Amino acid sequence: MRPSWDEYFMEIVEIIKTRSTCLRRQVGALVVKDKRILTTGYNGAPVGCAHCADVGCMREKLNVPSGKNHELCRAIHAEQNAIVQAAYSGISLEGGTLYVTTQPCSLCSKMIINAGIKRIVYKGEYPDPLAMELLKEAGISTEKYTGKDQEDR
Repeated sequence: MRPSWDEYFMEIVEIIKTRSTCLRRQVGALVVKDKRILTTGYNGAPVGCAHCADVGCMREKLNVPSGKNHELCRAIHAEQNAIVQAAYSGISLEGGTLYVTTQPCSLCSKMIINAGIKRIVYKGEYPDPLAMELLKEAGISTEKYTGKDQEDR
């Protein structure tokens, strides 16, 4: 039995997240349009900078709770990396679907809105209610992936 498109792309983001160098949470993301993968991203330090896996977690050292003070981190989020990769390569994400292993935060949500992404399929929760409020206000479809067959798109 063939997987639905949502199942297929969510399986791929599970592999993408294994490249993460974050010590607290591995996240993978990819953007799809017309059933074709445009970009991928995982959370980790910017190019040329030391990874948390090598130098330790600043957030752990400072006891920063999940969902708070995003700026206190060496890493860039998976969604941000996917959007930056598109800009670097000159690829429009307008009308795309973002598949991600964890619900986007408010910073990522703002970037997602301005990148023109129209649908988000995510697995895990993230403690940032403003993110979901902004996405709803912008008219972006958000769907929590349950692992069951969802609509075949």
